[in-house]
Amino acid sequence: MKRKYPKITKHARGQECQIRLYPYCNGNPETTVFCHAWSVDKGTGIKSPDWWGAFGCSTCHDIIDGRMRVDDLSLPEIYKAHQHGVYRTLKILFEDGIIKA
Repeated sequence: MKRKYPKITKHARGQECQIRLYPYCNGNPETTVFCHAWSVDKGTGIKSPDWWGAFGCSTCHDIIDGRMRVDDLSLPEIYKAHQHGVYRTLKILFEDGIIKA
């Protein structure tokens, strides 16, 4: 059974986008959600664990999930931006005491 981490996903509300796919990032914290990152667990209808992702604005989330196509960013560039966002998000989650080691 997959454990859920609602504090992590709820903590995304009002946060700054950490994915930052410029020039597309809308920078609006009111649209920020937790964007699950790609992993070996992810597949059709299956998300990665709730601790593996990044805070992302609605536009960055749409690009990552393929709902919005952009011609000037390659898939590796999008993947890299998302992974950097995962790092920055984990740092925030540790600093805010949401995740403890």
